[in-house]
Amino acid sequence: MLNKVKFGKLLVCVSLSASFLFAGSVVAPLQSAEAATITSSSKANQIIATGKKYMGVRYKFGAATGQTRSFDCSSFTQYIFKKHGIKLPRDSRQQSKVGHAVKKSQLKKGDLIFFYSPIHHVAVYMGNGKILHTYGKPGVTVSKLSTWNSRITKIRRVL
Repeated sequence: MLNKVKFGKLLVCVSLSASFLFAGSVVAPLQSAEAATITSSSKANQIIATGKKYMGVRYKFGAATGQTRSFDCSSFTQYIFKKHGIKLPRDSRQQSKVGHAVKKSQLKKGDLIFFYSPIHHVAVYMGNGKILHTYGKPGVTVSKLSTWNSRITKIRRVL
């Protein structure tokens, strides 16, 4: 009788495992690299569109997290990425350790670009040689990346 119980339990376990394995392959097929690229590109466009809504919002070093009256560079990136489900640390140095490194020649929309050494500025790459960021008098603004090239320290992809 004991052997029948053990065999029954084993049969149930094997059956459940097989059904989960089969169901997983039918319900959630592997995402192709092309589909993943489209998804991250779409997310990048959404993040950039959210950031552009704050054009001209004043810059304030150490601006409080989660509010939109003022931003510093890292509270801005943290805020707009969080709106789309991506959690970033509070300051630019910490943000520069998230995701994975990217070469300048591989820049894509939504990549984070870090400036100066030690790092103390961050921007979002918008494509077409432009960045979305906030600093000084213009506040949230779009700039040509070429005017910031000599200050680039790191590029990270979090999407």
